[in-house]
Amino acid sequence: MPPPSNPGNRGPAAAAGNRQAILAAARRLFAEQGFQVPLSAIGRAAGVSQGVLYRHFRGRLDLAIAVFEDNLHELESLAAGGADFATLWTRLVGMVIDSGAFVEMVVAERDELPDSASVPRLRAVLAAPLARAQEDGSVPGHLSQPDLELSLAMLNGALVSAPPDSDPRTVAARALGLISPSLVPGE
Repeated sequence: MPPPSNPGNRGPAAAAGNRQAILAAARRLFAEQGFQVPLSAIGRAAGVSQGVLYRHFRGRLDLAIAVFEDNLHELESLAAGGADFATLWTRLVGMVIDSGAFVEMVVAERDELPDSASVPRLRAVLAAPLARAQEDGSVPGHLSQPDLELSLAMLNGALVSAPPDSDPRTVAARALGLISPSLVPGE
């Protein structure tokens, strides 16, 4: 049965579902319309009131931070499950492609950001799989963690500056291929 068009107040028990609905709507609308999309549109798309949205997130930047946190948690779960470097890298590149508006927003607001443990967490996720990929020769030994981080920043730059009608996955493959063919994500 489809959810009611105006779900009303579902109470505290709905908090986790509301948060996930808000994040899903924000991911979709930011990807479609950029980071200036009205928060009221995100609330409507999530099926929650403005009050519920603001109970979970003070604004766009909080939404972006929550998306990055969810992304890191997903990568950590994949790594804990034994994912190899190619799997982790492919998912990470997909996240950069899908979260371009969030990256743009965070870059614009970086002076307002609290100190984050995201870079050390990402390094921890990639460290062992990268070492194994370098040992088996699927990734060149000279590519370091900072090189991967710079590659992601360069990828984001290529994506945000690409013509609007460009396919982001094609842009990503071309940009990463210029750095190292081993960084071109799989399907």
